[in-house]
Amino acid sequence: MALSPHVPELGALELLLAVARLGSVGRAAAELGVSQPAASARIKGMERQIGVPLLERSPRGSRPTEAGRLVVEWARNVVEAAQALDAGIDALRGKRDTRLRVVASLTVAEYLMPGWLLALHQASPGTAVTLRTANSSDVAAHVLAGDADLGFVEGTGTPAGLEGAVVAADTLVVVVAPEHRWARRRAPVTGEELAATPLVLREPGSGTREVLEEALARFGGAAAPRLELASSTALKAAALAGAGPVCLSELAVTEELATGRLVAVPVAGLDLHRPLRAVWPSGQRPVGPARALLGLTRVDVPRGPRRSSPRS
Repeated sequence: MALSPHVPELGALELLLAVARLGSVGRAAAELGVSQPAASARIKGMERQIGVPLLERSPRGSRPTEAGRLVVEWARNVVEAAQALDAGIDALRGKRDTRLRVVASLTVAEYLMPGWLLALHQASPGTAVTLRTANSSDVAAHVLAGDADLGFVEGTGTPAGLEGAVVAADTLVVVVAPEHRWARRRAPVTGEELAATPLVLREPGSGTREVLEEALARFGGAAAPRLELASSTALKAAALAGAGPVCLSELAVTEELATGRLVAVPVAGLDLHRPLRAVWPSGQRPVGPARALLGLTRVDVPRGPRRSSPRS
């Protein structure tokens, strides 16, 4: 509902209250940081707007008329409500500025985010962070829906409707158990061989799957997968159990390759490098804690311990 044209603006009501409290237009003007002529003009304008005199003026000062006393009481309620609203808005802004909602792809969430969040905690100890994990297409959907302040995706490009910045680089590797025949071959696997082999893969919509399928497109596309699994942990378990060749991030298998529990299979003629991106809605630059976290991804912070997170 629109306000009546007879309702003065908040600043005029604050001036009227000051005059009633101090007994002088001049003293009220000084308190509010305006000139006396400007204050007098504002009072007269308010009287014209309301349609009744509000002040009785004399050499000793100014005091409210009978109608003015009523308006003063009503104005006091309005100004107090406005002050309460202002305090509430400040509280909301403070809560927003100490809260950060992040949604990240599994690779980023498990192997990079712990170090970034530790650095953010050290820089801004009061920031409360909520981290969700999802595959890259779902990350984009959450950010577009406003469910997250910042997202992190894997893949070949920035999803539609979002802007982004590359924050890290990653490489996909093909790994097998030491007993697999590919672990003993001397020549690299070719793109044609890899495309024709049923692999253990992430589910559609994941950045890992997207990058591999794009790389294999010129060889006729990937064969139907032997298994589709929804996390790097599950992929590694499948590889260790001998389920067949697995394609996943090298970040996920550093320990297994170093200890010989898995073997990396060289692949010839295939580019499996990919960028990892922070993303946010187009036209909305990250602010507050989101901006701080984005800045921390550009510096060398310690990588946190591996944390397995269920896909949400």
